[in-house]
Amino acid sequence: MKKIFLLLSVFLIFSLLISGCAPKKDTTPPQQVWQKTYGGSNDDEAFSIQQTTDGGYIVAGWTESFGAGNRDVYIIKLDSNGNKVWEKTYGGEYYDRASSIQQTSDGGYIVAGGTYSFGAGYYDFYIIKLDSNGNKVWEKTYGRSDWDNGAYSIQQTTDGGYIVAGYTWSFGAGGDFYIIKLDSNGNKVWEKTYGGSNWDDWASSIQQTTDGGYIVAGLTYSFGAGSADFYIIKLDSNGDKVWEKTYGGSKNDVAFSIQQTTDGGYIVAGLTDSFGAGYDDFYIIKLDSNGDKVWEKTYGGSSYDEAYSIQQTTDGGYIVAGLTDSFGAGGSNFYIIKLDSNGDKVWEKTYGGSNDDWARSIQQTTDGGYIVAGWTRSFGAGNRDFYIIKTDSEGNTGPYPTQ
Repeated sequence: MKKIFLLLSVFLIFSLLISGCAPKKDTTPPQQVWQKTYGGSNDDEAFSIQQTTDGGYIVAGWTESFGAGNRDVYIIKLDSNGNKVWEKTYGGEYYDRASSIQQTSDGGYIVAGGTYSFGAGYYDFYIIKLDSNGNKVWEKTYGRSDWDNGAYSIQQTTDGGYIVAGYTWSFGAGGDFYIIKLDSNGNKVWEKTYGGSNWDDWASSIQQTTDGGYIVAGLTYSFGAGSADFYIIKLDSNGDKVWEKTYGGSKNDVAFSIQQTTDGGYIVAGLTDSFGAGYDDFYIIKLDSNGDKVWEKTYGGSSYDEAYSIQQTTDGGYIVAGLTDSFGAGGSNFYIIKLDSNGDKVWEKTYGGSNDDWARSIQQTTDGGYIVAGWTRSFGAGNRDFYIIKTDSEGNTGPYPTQ
């Protein structure tokens, strides 16, 4: 009996040791990868994408294939595999576009763009609030009797309202940054313009900052060292300037995307013709909280390379998306670069076919990969189609669309 008990004890200890040494099963779900196109027989271009709280995606742009007018706002809700949940168009009989979309705290969406179909002037800001199914809650236009070149960026603010950025010729000192603070119903809280006496100061990107103010990025022809320069303005919660600075060289330098970073500073992406290896290069600047440069770097080849979207990643680095004529398979291709916190390249990849393909928006996804939106002339049903790519954390994706 003692021998049996001893043998059972030895067997139990051995079993526990073996189970402890056995490799643990990886329960982490695999990162999804796929590429898909969406659209009709004419031109359809995506400008903004965001992952939604259900793990899917919301995409905004414009369509000439569907809708009521010559060009309409085109919104598609996708599931996590890129399958359409719903798609809708919005607008009137003329030209209407969406440039920016964000999921709101109520599960719906806020969309910003421009309209020729409605409003007071030639081209006005066009803001649409949608519910979770894409039904309109409200839509409003903003602008005056002249040219307000539509809104390019929108974000929900911590008070439940919205901050919107774009460009106006209707008022201000010249063609100016046009910033509007809205309440949750789309009513104006304040509106302000910023810029100089020259004809073109253009806001492309805005974000609320942790102090309750705002950071805005775009271009200026009124100030700076060159023809066009990066123009960054820090605002307080009332829209009053805290500081404004320009960055660039003797030629054209244009900022398209800005984000506050976890250290309280900012990361800015755009293009430069003043520096770098080619005609235009990706131009990335890291700023501290006062707008002073921490570092600036260019990326690209001997031809045209333009960065349109940047986001800080969970590892403290950055992901950048745009287009390249220097590398890739076609005339222009999606060009994605992963950077570390110092702006050094971790990897870079191109995506697309033998024709033109432009990336306009990128975001890191909850699985550690990335979702990218733009348009393609290489694949799809029409002349241009929405082109959405889901990659893993290393930039790998699925096969090219077969449509």
